[in-house]
Amino acid sequence: MILYNITVSIDNTVAEEWLQWMKKVHIPEVMGTGYFLANQICRVMEDEDTGGTTYAVQYTCRNVEDLLEYQRDHMPALQQKLNDRYAGRYASFRTMLEVVGVNVERKDQE
Repeated sequence: MILYNITVSIDNTVAEEWLQWMKKVHIPEVMGTGYFLANQICRVMEDEDTGGTTYAVQYTCRNVEDLLEYQRDHMPALQQKLNDRYAGRYASFRTMLEVVGVNVERKDQE
């Protein structure tokens, strides 16, 4: 499995609107491409006041080939919609992660 993580710092003046737009419009469009199995949005819990709120938007897909095909065939248009709406009010970077363990439990040392 591959976890596709997009870390976004969004200006506080539009952060709530952006979050709602992501939930109602952008993420459903991304999921509608059929390349991803699941998604989640996490807010980064930091006390540092940078004038923005940081989120990690994560999508799970079956393999690297699916992700690369999504990035080639669908991502540019979807990314353009985001930029048209929030240009100059966000910064982001993407990370491709290979899932090597899920629900690994901690065993107390005896």
